[in-house]
Amino acid sequence: MKRSSIFLQVVIMLIGICAFAFMLWEPHIEGRNAHSTFFEIYFKDPFLAYAYIASIPFFTLLYQAFKVLGYSRQNKVFSQDSLKALRTIRYCAISIIGFVAVGEIIIMLGNSDDRAGGVFMGILITFGSVVIAAAAVKFERILEKAVVIKSNDLTV
Repeated sequence: MKRSSIFLQVVIMLIGICAFAFMLWEPHIEGRNAHSTFFEIYFKDPFLAYAYIASIPFFTLLYQAFKVLGYSRQNKVFSQDSLKALRTIRYCAISIIGFVAVGEIIIMLGNSDDRAGGVFMGILITFGSVVIAAAAVKFERILEKAVVIKSNDLTV
């Protein structure tokens, strides 16, 4: 159990590092920014700033998942801390859906020639976030019942 928790924590760290590196690297190779200066890329593109702000719930979600796996490794899965982390994961997934929806509206109202790619990526991100939110709700309910049972056993 401890090995699989450590493995999953390493996977979560790699996902976070790769996502962060991609967010810093991708604007430099994007078609309209290919020959732009650093200032033009990062300070004249409001959608890029929005994407960076919208990534905060994603990284928070990864951190909370890392914490839940840590609780699992310490045999503290059935605790209030674990329940709080799952609740935060659910809220982060829902906020990602909201950020993506606003981003889709910005893309649709903009004058881009390639809206289909952005809309499709938004749909994929939304689908993944819905799955994560649903799983977090399910695990949260199971954990709430287990925490109540555990607290009743301790008081008896």
